[in-house]
Amino acid sequence: MTELGNILKEAREAKGLSLDELQSITKIQKRYLLGIEEGNYSMMPGKFYVRAFIKQYAEAVGLDPEQLFEQHKNEIPSTYNEELPEQLSRVQSRKSISPETSKVLDFLPKILIAIFMIGAIALVWYLIVESAGDGADQPANTDKSKPNFEETQEFTEDSGDDGTGEEGAAEEEEPAEEEAEPEAPAQELTVASNSGSNTVYELKSAETFVIKIVSLGQTWVGLSNGSGKTIFQETLVKGKNESRTEDLSNEAKAVINIGRAPDTEIYVNDQKLEYAVPPEQDMTQVITINFVK
Repeated sequence: MTELGNILKEAREAKGLSLDELQSITKIQKRYLLGIEEGNYSMMPGKFYVRAFIKQYAEAVGLDPEQLFEQHKNEIPSTYNEELPEQLSRVQSRKSISPETSKVLDFLPKILIAIFMIGAIALVWYLIVESAGDGADQPANTDKSKPNFEETQEFTEDSGDDGTGEEGAAEEEEPAEEEAEPEAPAQELTVASNSGSNTVYELKSAETFVIKIVSLGQTWVGLSNGSGKTIFQETLVKGKNESRTEDLSNEAKAVINIGRAPDTEIYVNDQKLEYAVPPEQDMTQVITINFVK
């Protein structure tokens, strides 16, 4: 038994609490509470749970968890910020590429407008040529000394009345204006499987994979990718650091470990994730999201 485990056990016994009663208060399984008292952290579901469970245990028996962490930091596994620099580097790389893509999209409307104008000029030229051809078929002017240019000009100006002038051109141009890009299908976030407190979701029909975690009170949260690399582990407190947003568009999977589900909301691309297991039923949950690109 470690010194920290002995302090927690003595505080529990001083309050007259059994492990079963403490389990009911903290919602932490009895075997994990016993593991904390014995200093057997290897039996925990993950290193990120150790601090969260010790914190809940200490609060339940009236001890200051932050003071315990400081006094016994050598006994408690530390997993914070292991992969954060690498993750920040990847995010920075993606952000530096985005402006290049946006420049190409800025030129696209100009190219379409240029093509439209060339087509309109070609159409007007074609109508003028056709009108000139129709005028050539008219009987020749009997007055050889003075060509009747005025009649030819009037014919050209009035040629739009029969549908071949500017009005007809406008009608032919309308379909080009009505063309629009098809709307992208709405994303699908569905439950693929569930086993106890572990739930697997699938994200489909989405271009991005942005996760936002919001605390409604005080909750411990850990986020890692499909390779098991830790992105962040943190206690989120409402009114202080109540939310955390991560762009995982280059990842195929995200694993979210939640220490207090009733006080935790998860958003995927601004869509709120609905818990498959009610938070009141299971306080600690593991949420896995597979990004199907």
